[in-house]
Amino acid sequence: MDGLVEVSEETLSKLRKCGQGTLTTQLFRRGYRQQFLVGVTPLNRKAGSFAGEAFTLRFIPSREDRDWDLGDLKKRGDDNVQWEAVEAIQAGQVLVIDSRNDPRAASAGNMLMTRMMRKGVAAAITDGAFRDGTEISEMPFPAYCRANTASTRPAYHRAIAMQEPVGCAEVAVYPGDIIVGDADGVTVIPRQIAKEVADASYEQELREKFLFTKIDAGAPLFGTYPAGPETLAEYEAWLKEGNTL
Repeated sequence: MDGLVEVSEETLSKLRKCGQGTLTTQLFRRGYRQQFLVGVTPLNRKAGSFAGEAFTLRFIPSREDRDWDLGDLKKRGDDNVQWEAVEAIQAGQVLVIDSRNDPRAASAGNMLMTRMMRKGVAAAITDGAFRDGTEISEMPFPAYCRANTASTRPAYHRAIAMQEPVGCAEVAVYPGDIIVGDADGVTVIPRQIAKEVADASYEQELREKFLFTKIDAGAPLFGTYPAGPETLAEYEAWLKEGNTL
């Protein structure tokens, strides 16, 4: 995206290897209190981790004169910002939908998920609900929501704008922010600090991989977690042996 700090594939690759707890810890150390999307969970916990830039879509409440045509949904392709967003989003990006934390109607269903998956979109997230939960849960595509519902989107939502700042699960998301997710949930990383967070998180994950072996073997917390001088020396030796994530 024009005018945004470049985020390399190396940075994204590091982020995919880092857990949500590690990412939020590194963000907290930099003054960001809450960047985790609380209550938003994956429909398919085995879909894998992802990292990509945010492509945002904003909903407002629907209204009868704007969104209803006596129950006729044949015109759903007319003046439909939702479909425009699904066609505009690029491979590697993450669709982030501001559904106002309202799960009464679906933010999308399996048709839109399939379209995005085939385009190479990294993931889709809403702080509302998706429909077709059974089908989506079997897709190799990361889709995150608060709930599953059968109710159609126009019953409560109107897609009004894309690629503008939104709130998702009470977290501010700006277009181009870096979104990272896994089976535990989703974290939003401000784009301008993505590289430093990725580097620090990767180092933390690597160090804690070693420290876990110590704790699992019976070592006490004090002097081990966090690591004292003796444990750090052991860690450096472990690194020299070629261990990695």
